[in-house]
Amino acid sequence: MSSPQPDLIVVGAGIVGLAHALAAARRGLRVQVVDRDTQANGASIRNFGFVTVTGQQRGKVWNLARRSAAIWREIAPRAGIAVEQEGLLLAARRPEAVDVIEAFAETEMSEGCRLLTPEQARAHCPELKGDLGGALLSSADLRVESRTAIPLLSRWLEEEAGVVIRRGAAVSRIEPGLVLLADGTRLSAPRIIACPGDDWAGLFPAAYAEEGITRCQLQMLRLAAPGWRLPNPVMSDLSMVRYLGYSELCATGPLRRRLAREAGEELDHGIHLIAVQSADGSLVVGDSHVYAPTPAPFSDAAIDELMLRQFAELFGHAPPVIQRWTGTYASGPEHSIVRQPMPGVRLVVVTSGTGASTSFALAEDVLSSILDD
Repeated sequence: MSSPQPDLIVVGAGIVGLAHALAAARRGLRVQVVDRDTQANGASIRNFGFVTVTGQQRGKVWNLARRSAAIWREIAPRAGIAVEQEGLLLAARRPEAVDVIEAFAETEMSEGCRLLTPEQARAHCPELKGDLGGALLSSADLRVESRTAIPLLSRWLEEEAGVVIRRGAAVSRIEPGLVLLADGTRLSAPRIIACPGDDWAGLFPAAYAEEGITRCQLQMLRLAAPGWRLPNPVMSDLSMVRYLGYSELCATGPLRRRLAREAGEELDHGIHLIAVQSADGSLVVGDSHVYAPTPAPFSDAAIDELMLRQFAELFGHAPPVIQRWTGTYASGPEHSIVRQPMPGVRLVVVTSGTGASTSFALAEDVLSSILDD
C-alpha cells in the first residue's frame, strides 16, 4: 500500500530545512524532506554549533534567536542532543571594547547578561591571559556539536515526528504542487518549501540575483585538548565589530577605528575570535569570512595563523591544530529571504550565517504564514 501524499515537501535537510520540517510536524502536517546528499554535509555541520543570541541584530533577529534557543533547549534532550556549553563570555581587551559592552548592557538585548570586572572575568575563566578590561557574561546562548546534532535531529524527526527524509535525491525542478527529482521521480504535495542554502545557481537563480546573495567562505580549526575547560564559549573584541547587536551601537565607532590600526589584517579577512569546547576537550576555533559567488576551495594558511594569533593573545598559547576545514553559506544584505516564487511554493534562505541560531523561530513564522493563506 502506497504512503499517503505529504501535506508539505521540504527541499533541503540542512538546519533551515529541518527546522521547517519540525514546525510543520508540530502542526500535524505530513512532511517529506528531500536532500541531494546521502548525509549531512554542508554549512549546518561545518560551524561551531553555537546558538548565539547575545550580539544578534537588535529587533527581529535578536527575537528570532531568543525563540530559537528556547526550542533548542526543548528538543535537544528529546532528540538525544547534548548541550555541550551554555552562555557566552565576551572578553573586552581594549578600553574601547569595554565601552561597547557597557553600552550594550544599557539595552534590552542585555537580558540575562552581566558585566564582569577584569578580576571577576579571570576568576570565572582563569585561562584568560594578557590585557583585559572586563567582560560580558551571558546566559542566553548555548552550544551543540553540529556534526552529531544535525544527524540526531534528523533521526528524531523521522522516528518520533513521522517526517520522511529522502536522501541522495537531487531536485531538478520545482513547479506548483510538484517536485521533480533528477532521476525522473515526481513528488506531489500542495505546499513546498525550498531551503537550498547557498546553491544560488540551482532552483531559483533569479531570486538569488535579485536579492544580491553570494557565498561566504569560512575557515575553521580544531585544536587539541588544552587540559583545561572553558566555562562558556568565548568571543573577544573583533566580534564586537562584526555582530550587529554590538556594531550598530554608537559606542562601537572608536573600537572599530582602533582595530583598523591594530588588527587590519584580521578585519580584511573578516576574522573574529570564537572559541568553543567539545566533550572530548578539543577546541573549535575560528573564523574568517571571504565573499565570492564561487570561493576557491583551498584553505589559506595565513588566515589560519591570524586566527591562532587572536586565540593566543587571549589565552596565552594555542594548542596544536588537529583538524582544518572550510565551509560556505549564503550571504546577503539581510538576515534572510522568504519569497513565494510561484503558487504554493516558498523559498527560504538564511543569508547571515545564523542558521543554527535563528532557523527554528523563522520556520515557525513561515509555517504560520503558509497556513494562514
